[in-house]
Amino acid sequence: MGSAQSSPWMQLGAHGVLGYTAVDPIPGDRSLGEVRLVQPTIMAHAGIASNRLRMLATLNLEGLTIPDGELAPGDWGEGFVDRRHPHTYLHELVFTFDDLLGKADGSARVSMSAGKGFAPFGTDDPMSRPVLRYPVNHHLAQILERAVAMMGVRVGPLMAEAGLFNGDEPERPGQWPRVSRFGDSWSGRLTVNPVAGLELQGSHASVHSPEHRPGAGTDQRKWSLSGRWSGALGSFPVYGLLEWARTSEAEGFFVFHSVLAEGAWTLGRSRLYYRFERTERPEEERTLNPFRSLRPHIENSILGKTRWTIHTAGYTVHLQPVSVLSVLPLAELSYGRIANVGGGLFDTQSFYGKTSFWSVSVGARLSLGMPLHRMGRYGVAQDTANLRGMGHDGHHE
Repeated sequence: MGSAQSSPWMQLGAHGVLGYTAVDPIPGDRSLGEVRLVQPTIMAHAGIASNRLRMLATLNLEGLTIPDGELAPGDWGEGFVDRRHPHTYLHELVFTFDDLLGKADGSARVSMSAGKGFAPFGTDDPMSRPVLRYPVNHHLAQILERAVAMMGVRVGPLMAEAGLFNGDEPERPGQWPRVSRFGDSWSGRLTVNPVAGLELQGSHASVHSPEHRPGAGTDQRKWSLSGRWSGALGSFPVYGLLEWARTSEAEGFFVFHSVLAEGAWTLGRSRLYYRFERTERPEEERTLNPFRSLRPHIENSILGKTRWTIHTAGYTVHLQPVSVLSVLPLAELSYGRIANVGGGLFDTQSFYGKTSFWSVSVGARLSLGMPLHRMGRYGVAQDTANLRGMGHDGHHE
């Protein structure tokens, strides 16, 4: 899939992870294990007019397979706590007009993209990264599932993107962005590729009332810095990511920080990976279900702040029974510690019974057709997202 293609084209793919996850403790000082199909996605990429007009679509069926969320201590967002929320059914549908000015802009390229997807902010959706477990910082480091309109400009190794979108987060898988709020939020991202395989980015966003759909909630200011490398050491593919994120809410009354580092090393069919994360999250007032928080969210729903320090390590082996099907059995282990930060009514020891946790996952990634793309990369960013001959997170396809 490259800009050199002159005839219309389309690529299709499907992805999912079938596995068992066990966690100790969950709220109430209990343990819990579940078998789930997570990340079930169907993807379609297409292009016409010498690839200048493109479509990128991703359907996500988690509303059917994990309606109550995926067990993941520390994860939060969209009303879920200690469970990763199911994404909306239409995860991405973005149309792009690339190389907008043709030869008139010289060596530069300009693109315009619009649809439903990610705002130009932060790092890649964790779904397309090596670690199965979603990081705690998902809603600090990405802005997803919005109605977006964006412009991108690329000149040599420099790339700038800017976008408008609606601030409200979805509250359920079948919900659409609130069109009346389109344009109440904005973001910008600057990326530089100083050498092959190395990507440095910085981005900033102003998000109006993300957790109060009618628009009467507090605003957020978000910052992200990251460095990403995808290449090889000798004959072994290697991937690495280092990121920092900060979100301030209610004009700085609440501030949440995150530092994350992850990497993967592929040796033949085997791949080892590791992630370290230290992220602060809000502790919101819960409903009778300890895995859910009150919605709509208002500032006095935050009862405190906790810091989650998590180590995750895993191993996969790449099997390919037929050319279009990839099967990656996996085993993954996480250990984390939880600490209260500052004041507030929330007490970690009382709520969980412990200040540390373990989680283990075993299962298999299944991919049919094209591999997962780097979600949230559109226009001038889409063509430069993957190295030639390599799939997501630096694994040879």
